[in-house]
Amino acid sequence: MPIKSILKLEIERVSILDEHGNYDEKLGAGLIPDADIVKLYEAMSSCRYLDEVAFKLQRSGRMGTYPQNMGQEATSLAAAYVLNQDDWLVTCYRENCGLFWRGVPMEAILLHWMGDERGNAMPRPHFATPIAVPIGTQMLHATGLAWASKYRGEKQIACTFFGDGATSEGDFHEAANFAANLDIPVVFCCQNNFWAISVPGKIQCSAPTVAQRGIAYGMPCIQVDGNDIFACVYAVKEAAERARKESRPTFIEMVTYRLGDHTTADDARRYRDQAEVDVWKLRDPLLRTRKFMESKKLWNSSKEDAMRQRIEIAVNAAVARSEQIVAPEVSDVFNYTFAELPDDLAHQRDSMQTHSLASEATVRTEGH
Repeated sequence: MPIKSILKLEIERVSILDEHGNYDEKLGAGLIPDADIVKLYEAMSSCRYLDEVAFKLQRSGRMGTYPQNMGQEATSLAAAYVLNQDDWLVTCYRENCGLFWRGVPMEAILLHWMGDERGNAMPRPHFATPIAVPIGTQMLHATGLAWASKYRGEKQIACTFFGDGATSEGDFHEAANFAANLDIPVVFCCQNNFWAISVPGKIQCSAPTVAQRGIAYGMPCIQVDGNDIFACVYAVKEAAERARKESRPTFIEMVTYRLGDHTTADDARRYRDQAEVDVWKLRDPLLRTRKFMESKKLWNSSKEDAMRQRIEIAVNAAVARSEQIVAPEVSDVFNYTFAELPDDLAHQRDSMQTHSLASEATVRTEGH
């Protein structure tokens, strides 16, 4: 039998607003109204300022470690902007901008990195899951949430975020395979920032794109300029529509860059060339969005100064709320672990003693 081709692959890359301010009027037509792009820029700027403040909090011993978001603000924000309020936003730990757009208070993020688990108690109306530090686990959670919604006949979809390094984890492959085979409405957003802590992307994936990893599971895949808020909105909007109408997953590779260290416990100068960082600073999503707004007479220096003052007040207030929060009660360990507290644990909570455990320990000792 002759040799014949049975599969030809193509990955499209979407860019609408580049780092030079060039804007594709055709692709971007009607995508984001002028009033909304101003709000999105302010949201990114607010997230960036929180990064600055959080860095100082950590360096002054008022916070543990902290992963700065700077450079990657457009990705999660675009998703939060496109998705319905009751769609699940399943993040890892560099999606503050999207969470804030959803309404998650800044102090929740600060509390988490201060070691207070109350920061992870995301209120139900936000439909956001707690920060996921383990690499890749949240992709399974997103797939499960979307599957549950489909099973119940609900309209919610799920959108999850992860890094390029996470696609080397088994969790990604299990989630992708499950979602594609069972037609689950989930959007996989890979933030390819070229570094999995100190491991370069070329070691994580030898293929030309990370996006094509999704093709193996039979799902539509696309690559976008992750520092272009318009391109990110374009891709997520298309993926969300597919999830709702066809109950099909999509893999989006958002090419971006982590401008800071992996966390405040890291020193990226030990493994990254400064020349590389300098190139990506010119591709900053905030810089190009501001250029676009200025070109359309939507923004100027006075508006920038006024916005900065508002942001400083808001962030400083969030820091005060996080540092002045009343200490948790010991009983919270019981009250917030179980939906219905078993009688024996209720007794332990009320008495603050473990009588039953002590008696069992005595029996074991006497038996030896």
